[in-house]
Amino acid sequence: MKMNRRHMLALSGAAAATTLFSPSVRAQASMPFKQSELPYEEGALSPVISARTVGLHFGKHHAGYFKKLNTLTEKTPYAELPLEEVVVRAKKENETAIFNNAAQAWNHNLYWEQFKGGPAAAEGALLDAVKSSFGGIDELQKQIVAESDKVFGTGWVWLVKDGDKLAVVGMQDAGNPLADGKKTLLGIDVWEHAYYLDYENRRTEHVAAVLAKLVNWQFVGEKFQSA
Repeated sequence: MKMNRRHMLALSGAAAATTLFSPSVRAQASMPFKQSELPYEEGALSPVISARTVGLHFGKHHAGYFKKLNTLTEKTPYAELPLEEVVVRAKKENETAIFNNAAQAWNHNLYWEQFKGGPAAAEGALLDAVKSSFGGIDELQKQIVAESDKVFGTGWVWLVKDGDKLAVVGMQDAGNPLADGKKTLLGIDVWEHAYYLDYENRRTEHVAAVLAKLVNWQFVGEKFQSA
């Protein structure tokens, strides 16, 4: 059967409508916050963090925060904002559920990125600032480990730039220094899902190993320079 121009246009329009309103396209439209790909293989952090822990941590916990955040922010003004702004605004407006999931999504983005490229020593302006604030990188690492032991239950330990100074801050649950106007340079996850399969209750041992063997301090230095 021959098809005239009117029939072809009608079919083309129907196909376009089908694509536009298909479930996959609707799903994408309703999920503005998307988890980035893991920047290395799941086994790349082994033996400090096992592939099994990375798989569960990234694939279940981190992914879950993004999924819940998209559900909570659907058809709200938050869905139009960058993730970092959602963290700050939700904390200010006491939107606890949105803050918790947005902060955890953001926190983990930094967490995975700071290991990209493998361990590297601190240098340049960051190293000078570390020496000025803590006396040296070894003392900084000791302070982060000590702070991780003080966080009751779940939480994070952060290296932040506060004005012209560096500081180590421990925060519970999804706590994030962004909401307090501080620049985050390094974040160590001390929720049990980050370490329990590999270290059981030995949290400080895990934190010390992460700092010594996984953190790319040049990545931290780049964040320091841009803060």
